[in-house]
Amino acid sequence: MTKDTLKIASLTGLIAIAPFAALAQLNVGDQVGTSEDAIRAALQSAGYEVIEIEVEDDEIEAEVMLNGQEFEIEVAADGTISEVEAEDDEDDDDDEDDDDK
Repeated sequence: MTKDTLKIASLTGLIAIAPFAALAQLNVGDQVGTSEDAIRAALQSAGYEVIEIEVEDDEIEAEVMLNGQEFEIEVAADGTISEVEAEDDEDDDDDEDDDDK
């Protein structure tokens, strides 16, 4: 491989993964803000589609989608993520079917 071919291959690889680099899952402890607007902006800038945000007691819960997967993200009063839970509708449906037997 020549030097130019190697450069082109490297750049092509970087261009191919660039859109996915912006879509990073947020984790417990990450700071996202203390207001609904700040949380919504932080989630959207991380690539999440915000479905709903609810304020409950001293916590804010956000229902979001990322890459086709639904998550519930809980944000503490200090603006840090306290829990990230993947929603699994299939398990809920299976449980209902088991109750009918």
